[in-house]
Amino acid sequence: MTNNDCGCNSGTHGPVLTRESVLLAIETSCDDSCAAVLTGDGTVLASVVHSQDSIHERYGGVVPEVASRAHVERLTAVVSEACRQSAVALADLTAVAVTVGPGLIGALLVGVQTAKAIAWSRRLPLIPVNHVHGHLAAVWLADPAARFPMVTLVASGGHTALFRVDGKDRFRCLGQTVDDAAGEAFDKGARLLGLGYPGGRELDELAEKGDPLAFTFPIGLRRSGGLDMSFSGVKTALYYLLRDMTPGERSERAADVAASYRAAVVEALISRLLQAGRTERVFTVALAGGVAANSLLRRRLLKEGVEAGLEVVVPPFAFCTDNAAMIGAAALSGPVLRYPAYLGVDASASLALGDWEPRKDPAVLDPA
Repeated sequence: MTNNDCGCNSGTHGPVLTRESVLLAIETSCDDSCAAVLTGDGTVLASVVHSQDSIHERYGGVVPEVASRAHVERLTAVVSEACRQSAVALADLTAVAVTVGPGLIGALLVGVQTAKAIAWSRRLPLIPVNHVHGHLAAVWLADPAARFPMVTLVASGGHTALFRVDGKDRFRCLGQTVDDAAGEAFDKGARLLGLGYPGGRELDELAEKGDPLAFTFPIGLRRSGGLDMSFSGVKTALYYLLRDMTPGERSERAADVAASYRAAVVEALISRLLQAGRTERVFTVALAGGVAANSLLRRRLLKEGVEAGLEVVVPPFAFCTDNAAMIGAAALSGPVLRYPAYLGVDASASLALGDWEPRKDPAVLDPA
């Protein structure tokens, strides 16, 4: 298997879930405490997200230790609320799914240990899920009829990559950012403009009031011919533009700057996504991840994707940002670990797509 092959590790597989199965899914990879209850056919009975935006707003970004503590304080209540909304008791569960990586290690550990405890208490199977697989699954969660193969852009504060998806457990990376993630570029741009938190949303709202042609920003790797992306240059260009403005100019032209900056980031994403759709000759192109909530990105893909003769899937906002429903959807095609095989499962901050546990380096294995 090459580095770009993203088939799931075989692991220790348990019985396949049936349509009548009831699955509890937990997601705590960053700063949202999430739980969802799904049936074995992918129907979402409940999806609960407890946002930490108000906690991290004072810091202007996510503080990992603060996020971990908030998960500890809130996750039990979030799980209980998901069970209440779905009218499903813990005794009714068939299996438990949980994000094991990638993400903030402290935050991940809270979710993994909670899920393992619930599964262990009833000797239920556990399904470890890769967070990025969850974002891919948001597409068929939003549109179960979406046709494979498809190219999906996963864009968030921590990830920006293009994937060819041939099935619910078959995908490979086509290209990715070589530096900043798109969501990171939006958040840092918002901070430079003096906007609130979360920055991506604030910048998007301000940009709607401005002229996207007022300023010109660079688009990284535009002439490279490949599918990789870069967002460090556009962020640096924004810094220098604002540095050379007077305070009055920055205030007066803020909407135009935001609109022009947003247009450059979105152009990089859309051009690569449609290029991949053409070269891979797929039926469908889709968005996933928190940046998929960006209004310009959604409008452009819906328009230009259809004009290119492609089916377009843009998940609703609830499935774009982190949520446990997408983790449950991914789990339905993941490895089902029976008790006690999952007791050694751990969280991993860096986890390749397709893996539910870190790959072992042959160079450090004991030859004996």
